[in-house]
Amino acid sequence: MFRIDISSLFIAMTINLSIMAVALPYFMGRVNRAARYAQAGIVLQTAGWIFLLSSSTFPRGDWADHLLSTLAMASVSSGMVGNAIAFELWYGRKPNARAPAAIAVVMTIGYCIGFSDYAFRTGWANGLLALQIATVIVSLCRAPQVTVGRWRWLLVICLSIQMVVMVCRAVLGAFYTAEFPNFYAPHVINQVFALSSNAMMVLSVVTILLAHRDEAARELERLATLDGLTGALNRRAWLLQSGIDLANSVRYRQPLGVLLLDLDHFKQINDTHGHGVGDHALQMFVSGLRAVSRVGDLFCRYGGEEFCVLLNCADLDAVTAYDERLRQWLIQHSVQELGFGLSYSGGIAMRSHDADTIEMMLQRADVALYQAKAQGRGRTLDSAQPLTA
Repeated sequence: MFRIDISSLFIAMTINLSIMAVALPYFMGRVNRAARYAQAGIVLQTAGWIFLLSSSTFPRGDWADHLLSTLAMASVSSGMVGNAIAFELWYGRKPNARAPAAIAVVMTIGYCIGFSDYAFRTGWANGLLALQIATVIVSLCRAPQVTVGRWRWLLVICLSIQMVVMVCRAVLGAFYTAEFPNFYAPHVINQVFALSSNAMMVLSVVTILLAHRDEAARELERLATLDGLTGALNRRAWLLQSGIDLANSVRYRQPLGVLLLDLDHFKQINDTHGHGVGDHALQMFVSGLRAVSRVGDLFCRYGGEEFCVLLNCADLDAVTAYDERLRQWLIQHSVQELGFGLSYSGGIAMRSHDADTIEMMLQRADVALYQAKAQGRGRTLDSAQPLTA
């Protein structure tokens, strides 16, 4: 009859976890915060299993057994906290693992204090570990803030199985201690736990790699749409979204305006103060755009020191008010941050008919911008107004 060797399964799993703990950082290379928490979680869980297996080499109830077993519980539960934080970050949320962390602390303290009572410590540890897993499952079932792959559901299924098995072990150890007298007892629940733990180890690593891949793909997409220096949209992304917004403006009969802005005397800023100050000026200008923009306003670094702003559902008065807010913001912040005043010239183009295009509006705004420069800079002109020679 086929028989499952519990101790051999746990030893094999610990060896595999150790290999994964070493291999993950090597193969993942330089990683961000989420991946570092996930890697730390694997390392802590590996340490927990090493402590747990080592404790069985000492007399039962001995001080070394007590110490190593307590360290094992602390490490395993702390590893779960690391994973919980990693998945929160991969979901695009601020890390919030207070519940798993509190459970880890309470479980470890209670386990240490009640170690002499085998029934208590078995029920206590397995029950609270199951509760800790449940908090992670609840977090994974909440809607993510970013697009994530199907790995989330694979992880939910695996964790749910592990949670159910942990609950069964808690009940078995606390109330049916004779059938579960030690960690290696050949009870069917323990066999399922050993098998599921091995499977969980493999699938956890898989989900970490898949989650890391998803985030890398999102970062590549972000870099493809943003200007590297200022963090504003780049021209390609702005033109793409502006075309969509223009079509919606025509469809819903909403006004729409475009502002083309060019920083005044930018070459002189670079020549006088250095390119580092020039870069700071560009970054500060984008900060001003963010500060005065409404939800739905779209701005980009069009090229060099030139920026575009598309204002949805905005008539000429709203576009002019935006321009005034931006100028006031620069007056309040530029001298303090840069040591000199920062100004710009601008041109306005409003959607004039249903066949208008973004390219046509930009051409009109560019003509108005050129005229603003010719008139002495530091002003914004409307392309619909008669332009002087």
